[in-house]
Amino acid sequence: MQAWSDPVATWQHAAGLKIPAGVDVDLMFVEGRLLLERVKADLDRSDRRGHEILDGAIEAAADEKRPVGARLAALQAPELDAVLLANPLRELVTVEGPYPATPTARAAVRQLVRVLPRSEGATRDAVTGKVTSGNFRTAAKRLDAVASMGFDVIYLPPIHPIARSTARAPTHTLTPGPDDTGSPWAIGSKDGGHDAIHPDLGTFEDFDAFVAHARGLGLEVALDLALQAAPDHPWVTSHPEWFTTRADGTIAYAENPPKKYQDIYPVNFDNDPTGICREVLRVVRMWMSHGVRIFRVDNPHTKPVAFWEWLLKEIRRTDPDVLFLAEAFTRPAMMQGLGAIGFQQSYTYFTWRNAKWELEEYLRELATETDHLMRPNFFVNTRHPARLPAVRRAWRVQDPGGRGGDRIAQLGRVRRLRALRARGGQARERGVPRLGEVPDPDPGLGRRGARGPHPGAVPHPPQRDPARAPRAAVLRNVHIHHSDDENILVFSKRAAGPAGGEDDVVIVVVNLDPHATRETMVHLDLPALGLAWDDSFVVHDEITREDWSWGQHNYVRLDPSYEPAHILTVRSPR
Repeated sequence: MQAWSDPVATWQHAAGLKIPAGVDVDLMFVEGRLLLERVKADLDRSDRRGHEILDGAIEAAADEKRPVGARLAALQAPELDAVLLANPLRELVTVEGPYPATPTARAAVRQLVRVLPRSEGATRDAVTGKVTSGNFRTAAKRLDAVASMGFDVIYLPPIHPIARSTARAPTHTLTPGPDDTGSPWAIGSKDGGHDAIHPDLGTFEDFDAFVAHARGLGLEVALDLALQAAPDHPWVTSHPEWFTTRADGTIAYAENPPKKYQDIYPVNFDNDPTGICREVLRVVRMWMSHGVRIFRVDNPHTKPVAFWEWLLKEIRRTDPDVLFLAEAFTRPAMMQGLGAIGFQQSYTYFTWRNAKWELEEYLRELATETDHLMRPNFFVNTRHPARLPAVRRAWRVQDPGGRGGDRIAQLGRVRRLRALRARGGQARERGVPRLGEVPDPDPGLGRRGARGPHPGAVPHPPQRDPARAPRAAVLRNVHIHHSDDENILVFSKRAAGPAGGEDDVVIVVVNLDPHATRETMVHLDLPALGLAWDDSFVVHDEITREDWSWGQHNYVRLDPSYEPAHILTVRSPR
């Protein structure tokens, strides 16, 4: 596979967003003119028409007396696009691939919960209002409760020093108060970078104790790997070539025009790929030496695929048990490509699928079209409230329906297949929705931590049987069933039991309406469950602990405020 960097297309995309928004207008025209001059320098002298078109565009880019709209229109003219397409400016041309994938069975049974050490144990002085941050020692006291919920992994957002010179307030302005620490993703200060711990959280000794306590409870600690730097990061001084220097001499910060993120400098892998690769490998191995065996990678799709292929291959060569989770919400081809080159788990678009037809369609896609490339992780939340769908944002503002939406997400989507642990305790499945960040609004501190499950949620899971995990770690056995209500989703999963034993079968019925109780008939495809059409059988509700007699057609009533879902283990047919 051949790939290259396209600086002209990159500029065209940025200019189309920034210039109309009035962002860096003069600088964008300077950068556009410099690119067009490079194209002209390589253009065949015999192409007189091409030279005329480029000369006109260069003149427009440099003419500050013309209206901005006219200058931009000249640089977006169809005849100029034709010249640029016929004479592409290509950088960093490479030939890569194929990308072999190495499946890891251990990745199939991970359930993650996000915990912010700064929030766990944080206090506010009643008189002065000053907030004292939680730390690894106080957060460790929360681990027993988290383990009792049935999670496998504690996921920590970046725990590194945070920039102060460009720290953001909770309102995302650049005027933080004395107690505002800034974004954890703005990594780097005088206290260090990716290989350091924020002083408020403790020392490496405290971190090691946190990891050891988690392991004693059967939990692993996953760490965020965010390859970006704040202006205060040591890399900015020691390796300025690792970043993008603009035409005016400034370092480019992250942008999503018209939004600006002055506290984050994206890493430019084009300037010194070897040096950057070695440094990232050093950082990853350093955290591995402190017991981290799972990395949640922030925005991997904004870094070169070849880099990830190299890094994951290097880690697998010595430590094949280390897992990488791709936090990517981008084009399907890129998401699948990350899975193909070695990421053992991936985020999905699940969070934004709300309607019954959307969920059914997406489940079928993951089960039949991309299951050979992606091991999907069905997080019920994102780390940014603005990215939540309406049903989840409603919970943020304490809307009564929103609370139902939160429970639907937790019970109907996250715990829907936990019942497969029946008869001996089966490990979590590949493709089973896992709880990511569980919001816990604290009006006193305005921060989030781990919240306990809904009162009707599945209680402590029994001891798991690792021998059954390979049979459970598939996604192709998802089967969609029918209901008469467009707000009731019904599906099942069936995993082969031990030799000579019965299959493990679970049926999930979810009310997708967070505002209203729904009553309907559910119609099951019994052969898909390994049963005959006229069989009757006992189902055990893993939430209420009740047993019912079911058959092909069954009545259900689901109240989102109390019981938004049935998670039913199928017992032996009668």
